[in-house]
Amino acid sequence: MTRIFGVHPADDGGLPMAVRRAADAGARALQCFTAPPTYYNEKVGLTATKAAAIHAALDAVGIARRHVLVHAAYVLNTASPEEAKALRARGGLAKELERSTALEALGCCFHPGSAGDGDPTDAAVRVGLAIRHALETVPERAAGTRVLIENTAGAGRTMGRTPEEIALMLAQVPPALRHRTGYGLDTCHLHAAGHDLTSSPEALRATLDRFEQVIGERPAFLHLNDSQHPAGSNKDRHALIGEGTIGVAPFAWLLADGRTEGIPLILETPAERAQVVEDDPTADPADRRMVALLEGLRLG
Repeated sequence: MTRIFGVHPADDGGLPMAVRRAADAGARALQCFTAPPTYYNEKVGLTATKAAAIHAALDAVGIARRHVLVHAAYVLNTASPEEAKALRARGGLAKELERSTALEALGCCFHPGSAGDGDPTDAAVRVGLAIRHALETVPERAAGTRVLIENTAGAGRTMGRTPEEIALMLAQVPPALRHRTGYGLDTCHLHAAGHDLTSSPEALRATLDRFEQVIGERPAFLHLNDSQHPAGSNKDRHALIGEGTIGVAPFAWLLADGRTEGIPLILETPAERAQVVEDDPTADPADRRMVALLEGLRLG
């Protein structure tokens, strides 16, 4: 039973250094930003020289390019009812796909954003149209890099809390482009949104079943995070596995599910180090512990 565990390490010193830190943690997958996550970055590209340096680093440590997941900027609100914000976010998402495609990554995942004071159905449609714009703007390459919706904790008017909302977003993508998109699930977000992961293995499996049945496919990645807050709190605050309200056991149940085979399983848990030296390739101690914990759960 193989599982592809990954981390999102600090990128101080550049993405090649982040690759080395992931490998030092024992990871076989990597999540990263390709531009500062607090900006739209709708005009930021990725040069061939930078992409080649990242590819060389991945090859050196044995992390496959298809196991790289790019996380889009947090500020992109493709669901916004404000036209200027929605259009700028749409442009930012297209650039995220462009940079991710240059990396030959599995895909770029993004938070759909908030409906604000608008209608949630209209918001879901706007998200889907932003995905469509990105796919129509960026040509597909052999790697098949995808745009992947990440489920949300459901705070306020944020979109993507339910499988029905995600399915409506993806329904806006024409059939000819549909293979270039999909979704992923974050365990903290699921728990915070009120989906049952903790009462029994059967309940966890039923949660995954519902997403698969409603959306029509399995998740393309998972984010493995414990939660600082209770189930149904709608609060997106990650915790180290075993130090939150999900606990260790549900992660063992999750890893026993066949849907976790062959996809990146990325930790986004809190770091232990407050500062990182740019030329230090060592992993954060917490990342090492979490990868080792997951490997132990995988082995049973």
